[in-house]
Amino acid sequence: MFANRLLFVCLALFIAADAWAGLDIQRWTTPQGARVYFVENHDLPMLDVNVGFAAGSAYDSPEKAGLGGLTQSLMSLGAGAWNEQQVAERLADVGAQMGGYFEQDRAGFTLRTLSSAKERDQALSVLDAVLARPAFPEAVLEREKARAIAGLKEAATKPEYLADRAFTAAIYPGHPYGVPADGSIETVAKLTRADLVAFHDRYYRAADMAVAIMGDIDRAGAEKLATSLAADLPQGAAPLPLPRVADLAAGRQLVIPHPASQSHILIGQPGMTRDDPDYFPLLVGNYVLGGGGFDSRLIKEVRQKRGLSYSVYSYFMPLADKGPFQLGLQTRREATDEALKVVRDTLTRYLAEGPTDAELKQAKDNLVGGFPLRLDSNGKILSYLAMMDFYRLPPDWLDTYPKKVAAVTREEVVKAMRARLKPANMVTVIVGGQRGTGDGK
Repeated sequence: MFANRLLFVCLALFIAADAWAGLDIQRWTTPQGARVYFVENHDLPMLDVNVGFAAGSAYDSPEKAGLGGLTQSLMSLGAGAWNEQQVAERLADVGAQMGGYFEQDRAGFTLRTLSSAKERDQALSVLDAVLARPAFPEAVLEREKARAIAGLKEAATKPEYLADRAFTAAIYPGHPYGVPADGSIETVAKLTRADLVAFHDRYYRAADMAVAIMGDIDRAGAEKLATSLAADLPQGAAPLPLPRVADLAAGRQLVIPHPASQSHILIGQPGMTRDDPDYFPLLVGNYVLGGGGFDSRLIKEVRQKRGLSYSVYSYFMPLADKGPFQLGLQTRREATDEALKVVRDTLTRYLAEGPTDAELKQAKDNLVGGFPLRLDSNGKILSYLAMMDFYRLPPDWLDTYPKKVAAVTREEVVKAMRARLKPANMVTVIVGGQRGTGDGK
């Protein structure tokens, strides 16, 4: 067993050199309706699997906020014939690693295992049980609820948590994206085992499941693997699409009192979708604004010229519908108003002027030059495959990424950024700040 673990760790350190160039991505749909993206690679005796579902926090109701996350976390804490400890032992015995993720749109699990038959089959049997036959033991549920409630109480003391929670609710009023992923003390306390079972049966279904497979297995083996995982899941129709995100009609500013020495500030609005036709102009445009670290305008104006904040950033988080555009910083309490003015003026000026030719070139060069580092291992490639599969992006999305970034023009950036970002309609959340902060925009 020790030898297996050592081999696994050593193999995980290898780099899949130039893996991003010309990936042969195969895709198909299983008889049960599961979508599969597959890359065959025999360079290393390893297999990576990612299985995702439309089961993220957006599928919680406000009354049962936190249900999706609790369901996902408990699925691996006892499944099939095995209790929590036995699940962990069966994975450890073959040097396999299983992880999970929970986001607004999706939830799922990852598995990394050696590709030899004994190790692979045992690891996959655990994944199959976790997906299809979670036990949701009452004792484990009560323990995890207590942990979640303790975490909520602690988080409620942190200004960054309060800012993020208020910001998300404010830019998505009445929309499922606004439901807090971790719920509240009241909603989590009321969740029952029956709630978890019902959520699993409704959202962890074979229909529309997204399976990504990367590594040392051939097409026939990958087909068998995906079909086997889908066969044991609840059958039936996939969840209905989420309601559309509405644009904000007017700006708001929320000030939340807090004794922190710094003000935590978030500004933003709903931004773009994962399949947005302006994805690449917005990616490049935001790099210049606040996504490029020390290359960005916000850093130069807020930190370098005025010393108002150590860090300031902006980003788009694309989702199935309009994910958030967020601009954030921390500043001294007494500098809150000045920092807000500089940030807002910088954003307004950037939308009016657009990037300079030098800024545009630097952004594109850095995005293209850094892209291979995002795909320098099987695990990273698997993450992109899973994202592409879930959001139904074309299989050549990775191969065309550098070319599409390089082709972005200044005019496209200006048009896309102006169309998406409306400073007058943005939400501003300030946690801390001086008394009286919040004089509008």
